[in-house]
Amino acid sequence: MPDNKKFMENLSGTGMSIGVLTSGGDAQGMNAAVRAVVRMGIYVGAKVYFIHEGYQGMVDGGDNIKEASWESVSSMLQVGGTVIGSARCKDFRTREGRLRAASNLVLHGITNLCVIGGDGSLTGANLFREEWSELLDELVQSGEISEEAAQTHSVLHIVGMVGSIDNDFCGTDMTIGTDSALHRIIEVVDAIMTTAQSHQRTFVLEVMGRHCGYLALVSALACGADWVLIPEMPPEDGWEEQMCHKLSENRADKKRLNIIIVAEGAIDQSNQPITTDYIKDLVVRCLGFDTRVTILGHVQRGGTPSAFDRILASRMGVEAVLALLEASPGTPACVVSLCGNQAVRLPLMECVQMTQEVQKAMDEKRFDDAMKLRGRSFENNLHTYKLLSHHKIDAEVPHTSFNVAVLNVGAPAAGMNAAVRSAVRVGITEGHTMFAVNDGFEGFYKGQIKEIHWGDVGGWTGQGGSLLGTKRTLPAKHIDKIAEQMRIHNINALLVIGGFEAFESLLQLVDARSSYEEFCVPMCMLPATISNNVAGTDLSIGADTSLNAIVETCDRIKQSASGTKRRVFIIETMGGYCGYLATVGGLAAGADAAYIYEEPFDIRDLQSNVEHLTEKMKTSIQRGLVLRNENSSENYTTDFIYQLYSEEGKGVFDCRKNVLGHMQQGGTPSPFDRNFGTKIAAKAMQWISKKLNEFYSEGRVFANTEDSACLLGMRRRALVFQPVTQLKDEIDFVHRIPKEQWWLKLRPLMKILAKYKTSYDVSDSGQLEHIARLRAKDHSAI
Repeated sequence: MPDNKKFMENLSGTGMSIGVLTSGGDAQGMNAAVRAVVRMGIYVGAKVYFIHEGYQGMVDGGDNIKEASWESVSSMLQVGGTVIGSARCKDFRTREGRLRAASNLVLHGITNLCVIGGDGSLTGANLFREEWSELLDELVQSGEISEEAAQTHSVLHIVGMVGSIDNDFCGTDMTIGTDSALHRIIEVVDAIMTTAQSHQRTFVLEVMGRHCGYLALVSALACGADWVLIPEMPPEDGWEEQMCHKLSENRADKKRLNIIIVAEGAIDQSNQPITTDYIKDLVVRCLGFDTRVTILGHVQRGGTPSAFDRILASRMGVEAVLALLEASPGTPACVVSLCGNQAVRLPLMECVQMTQEVQKAMDEKRFDDAMKLRGRSFENNLHTYKLLSHHKIDAEVPHTSFNVAVLNVGAPAAGMNAAVRSAVRVGITEGHTMFAVNDGFEGFYKGQIKEIHWGDVGGWTGQGGSLLGTKRTLPAKHIDKIAEQMRIHNINALLVIGGFEAFESLLQLVDARSSYEEFCVPMCMLPATISNNVAGTDLSIGADTSLNAIVETCDRIKQSASGTKRRVFIIETMGGYCGYLATVGGLAAGADAAYIYEEPFDIRDLQSNVEHLTEKMKTSIQRGLVLRNENSSENYTTDFIYQLYSEEGKGVFDCRKNVLGHMQQGGTPSPFDRNFGTKIAAKAMQWISKKLNEFYSEGRVFANTEDSACLLGMRRRALVFQPVTQLKDEIDFVHRIPKEQWWLKLRPLMKILAKYKTSYDVSDSGQLEHIARLRAKDHSAI
């Protein structure tokens, strides 16, 4: 394979030494990043060193700098915080401290640093890099190092990864730890909601974010909070009255609880802090509501990392090593980051400067600028929150005569209800009459269609499954009756939320346009399926919740073996013929192998996996994890693989098997799925409004063009509307999967991190970009 050659010849790390450290506040997922750096480094032939206790360990040297081995990062993936320790270091801020650090690095031959931390840690690393040659000169003069050593170590390369739960770093959509922190917040909010409901209470929750309101904003979006206060957007004067009015309005609307979320750095227009106690006293004084305050504090930093953070950190760790391998003396220090679903490299100082500009803009009360500098993802979240939070009085709504129907099709997926809630509320705000269809197209042809109001979808965001009810029935069989129902209810647009069946349904409705004018209306589909097997999108609503369920179970299963020596688990995942859950779940759970339909395997592969595990059992890691997608092979069933492993592993390891089943479909939606569902549904409703106006003439809506029936998906960096008829060619209908799937590129990562030699296509790895270019496509970003 040409890729293999390119990878092995051009990117050898032989003779390289890489130091990895975590610095500043800890964040869940840092360990996954450390593990990926260590294993990828060793894989390419480099030596990798742990630098314990952050910069303090670099300054103190000695036992703080230790060579890492493959086994030394085993079982780290599921642990929160950072196992190599982190410390805030005053010494490194002094030149004397940095001189000692340089001396310690040269002593170990380290000229490549991988720094995982926040903007302070990364700025420190850059300063260190700029001073490097001067520091070495000084060390030569004082006789601490030889002239020769200074020559050999003349250049210091630095790659940063942002580990910070606040998501306060410009240039990256998500920092390592943010998603896990949101998981902690949402777990608490969900728990608080049940007690608040019982007593009709108001809860004021303080979340972390001294200078950045991301956690507050996204958790408010994900739980449908009544009010949110963040540092980037101080409320207008007189906000107290507005907030109390909103709370009492919600109570009048039969809502038994109120949730107010406050970022710890929330301020008013005069830059004065807004505290939780101030809000509590205000609510009690003005409304007399029973009000409680909960400060989440360090709970948000704790706990096990989410599936998203493990995958993000593993991808970034591998990308960081690639960046170091490709660095030349003139390469600026860079940050590896994620933009949409794409790995990118950005100049570290450009990101740091932009992050500092946000703070400056806030200090100077230029709040709009601060918001823009935060980036498109932040702006979009805010825009969606504003759209959904304010129930306009009828007089304010520009009433249209359009009726829009929403339905769920296919199997349930967590996050569907968040999408329905968002669509209904945005539709009402846009002036449409919204209709809900129960039980998919089956309910449609039976006439189970009724108007749905603002209050009907309250509290839906956090609920799993499908509250509207969903069926796999396709419309073709009942096309007559469905057309009749479209006519009876005068439906002018359709929003279909579902998986592969939803896609097929839309194609059937488009085909039926030639015979039935009723279907000549704008139609939009939102991908919602745990299998993530729909063409036109990298991610689907529900897949993240499912991944978390898989990873959590794998963690427990692995832990069950900690007392038993030498055990291998064979775990079967769902997904139909699509290997997304098995592959990405395998990457997040640290699996040794994942069998999928898209990558055919034979008895020789199974044999080599058994041999690989036999070798592994000779080390200190005495357990294995193997994932198998339910339809990966007709004959190599889970039972067959289990029996083969049991027989071949006799005397070396024993086997257990586990079929995860429908637990992968249930559960409360993860923060990501709530948010993704909410955002794409809001965007889809705005598209529907635009199309309705476009296709309205002479008193009716008539849409018969390709682009009036679209799927809204996330592709690499942006959300795009794609005509379903154009996506038809991208699909293997027999196996219900897209012909090309981006996540197959992650498979080599899983193999490398499990110690398999493999070819890894680096042509797609991030090229150094500039931060301004990232913001060119503002409107379409997620």
